[in-house]
Amino acid sequence: MQDAAQYTLEEAGADTARLVLSGRLTLANIGPIEPELKRITGPLSSIDLAAVEEIDTVGAWVVCRLAREHNCDITGASEAAERLLAAMRGIDAGGGTRARRLPVWERVPMALGEKVYGARRGIYGVVGFFGQILLGGASLIRHPARFPIKALVHQMELVGVTALPIIGLMSFLIGIVIAQQGSVQLEQFGAESLTVNLVGRITLRELGVLMTAIMVAGRSGSAFAAQIGTMKLTEEIDAMRTIGVSPIEVLVIPRILAATFMMLLLGFYASLMAIIGGAVVGDLTLGIPFVTFLLRIQEVVPTHDLWVGLIKAPVFGLIVALAGCYHGMQVRGDSEEVGRRTTMAVVSAIFAVIVLDAFFAVFFTEIGWG
Repeated sequence: MQDAAQYTLEEAGADTARLVLSGRLTLANIGPIEPELKRITGPLSSIDLAAVEEIDTVGAWVVCRLAREHNCDITGASEAAERLLAAMRGIDAGGGTRARRLPVWERVPMALGEKVYGARRGIYGVVGFFGQILLGGASLIRHPARFPIKALVHQMELVGVTALPIIGLMSFLIGIVIAQQGSVQLEQFGAESLTVNLVGRITLRELGVLMTAIMVAGRSGSAFAAQIGTMKLTEEIDAMRTIGVSPIEVLVIPRILAATFMMLLLGFYASLMAIIGGAVVGDLTLGIPFVTFLLRIQEVVPTHDLWVGLIKAPVFGLIVALAGCYHGMQVRGDSEEVGRRTTMAVVSAIFAVIVLDAFFAVFFTEIGWG
């Protein structure tokens, strides 16, 4: 074709050649010869564009790439072609553009400063959110008729009743593991009977409530963040504010109260299921009858161990609900933010629960409940 791009190689010296391009070096015409131009391996002395009828940005980029690869000059270009070539020179053949990477002694302090600044903003946000909850609670106390009792009951069902099977199974298996592994270790000292003490104290005091809090964080805390975050994206929360309904009163407070109250019951329920699991292992492998195991629990476990678990449970529930609702209310932008905030809600809730559990362990030991 007359308009097709063409090329020829002419000898320019003993070991070099001159590449002569002709026709139309445009996007529509350069395709057939571009793979052949890539395969040219011999050294080129120059690239001649005198016979080129038309050239566009793609053609100029191909010519500049060839000139750069063979370290040769471009000759015979028209004024219009020269302008395109000048614009294409210096562009990386790979098409990548990367910002200059700062040295490590600058990147690390900058990253640390950003984290500190982000933590400061997070603290301000949490304090402000907690203040909104206090104001919303005070408003409901002044106007009890506005209290969303149906929403509270619904959330209690979702957080507590529907979680009974999974938490019961998890706690039962944990009790089995504690009893089995504990008895193996105690057997070395001839103290298998102390398995009852081990199962009773560790489940009522620590693992029953802690594992339940982690399960509730992954199950209900994530649901709080996702539900409220989706409502933020669909502008339902803005619509509620427009008609004079407080999202804190309708969405946040029922979830916090439900998680706080139901965590108390779930923690106690989880401890009982763990003890039953331990009793099953005792009956099957240790020769301790099932009823005897349960009666021994009452004798060897101090009452304050039960109170330790019951005190920690609602605090853990409050933390989980606060994390889920807070991150849900912080959703901005697009649906990707919902997933990110949901993940942050679960991670921050579990982290806070473990930190508080360590604090409670030290506190109760200091007051003589160790």
